[in-house]
Parts: sequence; C-alpha cells; structure tokens
Amino acid sequence: MFFKVGDLVTRKSHNNDIVFKIVEVVDKLAYLKGLNIRLYADSDTDDLKLVDSAKIDDNEVLDRLNNSINLDRNEYFYLPGKVLHFDGDVEYLERCMDFYKKLKIMAYGVNLKEDEIYLEIDKYLDELHPDIVVITGHDVYYKNKGNINDVENYKNSLNFIKAIKKAREYEKSHDKLIIIAGACQSNYEELIKAGANFASSPKRVNLHALDPAIVACSVALSDKSKPIDLLNIIEKTKYKEEGVGGIITNGTMYTGYPR
Repeated sequence: MFFKVGDLVTRKSHNNDIVFKIVEVVDKLAYLKGLNIRLYADSDTDDLKLVDSAKIDDNEVLDRLNNSINLDRNEYFYLPGKVLHFDGDVEYLERCMDFYKKLKIMAYGVNLKEDEIYLEIDKYLDELHPDIVVITGHDVYYKNKGNINDVENYKNSLNFIKAIKKAREYEKSHDKLIIIAGACQSNYEELIKAGANFASSPKRVNLHALDPAIVACSVALSDKSKPIDLLNIIEKTKYKEEGVGGIITNGTMYTGYPR
C-alpha cells in the first residue's frame, strides 16, 4: 500500500493501539506523530494500517473537566491563575492554547525546541509574571540504554530539568510559581527533585496531548487560599497516576465578591 504525509495510521505490531499521523516518508520508512498522544515513532510501511478517520478527543476532555468545576456564578467572580506554556510541538501547543481559551484562562504560549526552553525562559518569566509555567514537548526513555534513573538515557528529560531549575532561580517558592514539566516517558523523579510541582511520568508511560494543559487548568481554577485536590487533578489525566504525579500546593485562583 502507498502511504503519504498526512495519512492516519496504526502499527500492526503494536496491536493498532495508537493512531498516528505520518509526517514524513523516506523509501519504506514512515515517521509518525501521535494524533492524541505526545509520541514520535518510526515504522516500516509494511507494518502500518491505514485509518479512514480518527477522533480528536479535545471536546470530550473539555467536557470532563468542565463537569468537575463547581463555581458559584451568581454571587462571586473568579480570577484564575495565569499560565505560561512552553511546548516543543507547535500543533500540540495550539490545541492546548485553544483548551485554555475555552476555559477562559489567560495563557501565553511559546513554541521552542525542548533544548532551547531553558535558554529563553527567564525572558518570558520576567515579562509575563505567570502563576503557572508548563514545560513540555516530546521525550522518550531509551530502554536499550539501561538505567532508568539516569537522565542521560532520556531524549529531553535533562533539557526539562535545566528549564525547571532556571524557573526556580526566578521563583523558589512552589506556592508562588507552579511548575508542570515533562512529556512522554520523562524521568519523573528527577523533574520533581529539580523543582517541578507536577511532572511525568511515574511509570514511564505516554501522555495525552492535553495532559499538561489539563493539570495547568485544574491548578488555575483551584482556590488560592486552599491546598489543591492533588488526587482529583491527577485523576483527570489520560493515564492518571501512571502518567502524572505531583506535590500538594495551594491553588492560584482568587475569588471576589460581588460579581
């Protein structure tokens, strides 16, 4: 079968578990990007199965999050936390920005390669003074290299760690700046040690394209005077505690009266 850029496919050898979009074809090798999962892969075209159509499930995710938000719209007004979102993937960034907009959360998006974020993050923090910063894109744990704890055995975990540390130089308090960091299969423990409030991935699994934004929105809409509901926030993500973990901090939303 002939495949072209833009085709939606699954991999037979992986039980057709993830839908990918073909981003490049070189001879019989196809380079793939997950439609809903933050995952890059490559595959022999003989292993691919064409998918007629696949669902972008952003609205389902949005409905699920909206249903969990219970705010008194009659008497009070709310000022959610402001988000600064760095993303190594421009398509996923655009989806996340649309997600923030639909939830009426002020967010600023920056598309930078994962190894460039730590070089630029100071400038944006100084200019925008966010309550929440998201540092994400793509990552992978190279199992063939061995030690799961060694950040050198990951595609971008070390780059995320550098960016987290830069952000913590700007603001040391975990309550004054909430950092959400990591991508598919990232070194969760080292990202938390570096200063992240939330990180992926405890079980080195993949992330949904919107998972970083889901966590950011949940924190942005959590009361500033109360600790966040950590388990409830993690439960909203695709693979739950296998994909995302974090620490309990206060939320970032102010509540005012009268409306």
